[in-house]
Amino acid sequence: MEPISSGGAYALAQQSFIRRVYQWMAAGLALTGFTALWASGNAELMRFLHSGWFFALAAAELGLVFWLSSQVMKLSATAATLGFLAYSALNGLTLSYIFIAYTHASIASTFFITAGSFAAVSLFAWTTKADLSSLGGFLMMGLIGFLIASVVNIFLQASAFYWILTYAGIALFIGLTAYDTQRLKEMHRSAEAAPDSLAILGALKIYLDFINLFLLLLRLFGRQRD
Repeated sequence: MEPISSGGAYALAQQSFIRRVYQWMAAGLALTGFTALWASGNAELMRFLHSGWFFALAAAELGLVFWLSSQVMKLSATAATLGFLAYSALNGLTLSYIFIAYTHASIASTFFITAGSFAAVSLFAWTTKADLSSLGGFLMMGLIGFLIASVVNIFLQASAFYWILTYAGIALFIGLTAYDTQRLKEMHRSAEAAPDSLAILGALKIYLDFINLFLLLLRLFGRQRD
């Protein structure tokens, strides 16, 4: 057997890192989905969530995201993994409302539309020779603007603005999916220090892109329950 060249060894290590990222992303999505479906069928839990605890859970999710993002290089692989799984489960609780608001069939079909779109964008970002790093600042500004506008529209309740935000958000998270996918290559170059923890961080980034894209597409393709 011929020895593996340094370039071949690097490619194999990169493939292993990327595989772990997507495996953890898939695990997070599965945990979120099962938690949301289970919670939606528990009437007492749903009343509890909508009695004011929803915002407490949302704040806890936000705190976990910032904690994981800022402390990942200092965390053990076990702590990073538990943090990511805890976030995925909490997100399932806060997203449980979609199983009450929309039909299960439309949720499933939208999930597959999202998965197909996500895969196509990720494949493009991974194979293109174009450098997408210059889009980072623009996308971050767009994300901040999108979040502020979404909060404002909670009070305005403007239907036209709601749909403008929906289409703008879809474009934004498609861009973020491409950007974050290409960033995984850069993350791998830094993975020698904490490969398992960085794989969790990579999984968290693309998990967030997927979930937000799914929720925005659900506005378009989801069928409201009667």
